[in-house]
Amino acid sequence: MKEEKSLQEIYAPEGICFGCGVKNDKGLHIRSFADDGEVVAEWKAEPHHEAFPGVLNGGIIGALLDCHSNWAAAYFLMKQSGKSEPDCTVTADFHVKLLRPTPSKSLIKLKAHVVESSENRAIVEAELIADAKICAACRGTFVAVKEGHPAYHRW
Repeated sequence: MKEEKSLQEIYAPEGICFGCGVKNDKGLHIRSFADDGEVVAEWKAEPHHEAFPGVLNGGIIGALLDCHSNWAAAYFLMKQSGKSEPDCTVTADFHVKLLRPTPSKSLIKLKAHVVESSENRAIVEAELIADAKICAACRGTFVAVKEGHPAYHRW
């Protein structure tokens, strides 16, 4: 795993999200990093993340892709607008395709990039890769929220 600070550690050090919250002791602790036009992460499952022996649970796969894609969108929108911190973004929709069983003992790699954007929303495509094979793919829409939304200031 990378030693530098992740996007979550830099911009949301008090985050409690199950997928990416730095402060969630029982969460997945996704650590996303900007890398040459995309956002990448590596993650390792534990036995309690399995659907059955040796295979990662589909809900965990969805959480990994959702949170990682959300950070890709937040980071992209921040850079696009020239801000020094990202607006809080939330998932408007996301669709996961489970392409093959994801081995739970393998290092999981996540890759996400924005394919379309406006001022306050981004459409992201992402992949979950294990053993050099794409095991799941995702496409989602992520929206920067405004004051009054429950997620506003969550970071």
